[in-house]
Amino acid sequence: MERTAFEPFGEQLVSGTDAQPKSRASKLLLRAGTALFWSLVAGIVLARATFFEPGIYDGFSRVASLAKSLIF
Repeated sequence: MERTAFEPFGEQLVSGTDAQPKSRASKLLLRAGTALFWSLVAGIVLARATFFEPGIYDGFSRVASLAKSLIF
């Protein structure tokens, strides 16, 4: 019987052999999923940089100042 290792906060430690995919298909799926994730992250960041409008939040500051003047 194998002993299970725990870290100081009570989480179970996974051995290095358990964490790695065993078959070629699972390795391929892991790489494809990782590539898809990071390509989506890069696409979102590039889209945000491309379509960023600095003055879009000016209306919010006007509403906030109006609310502040009404409250105080």
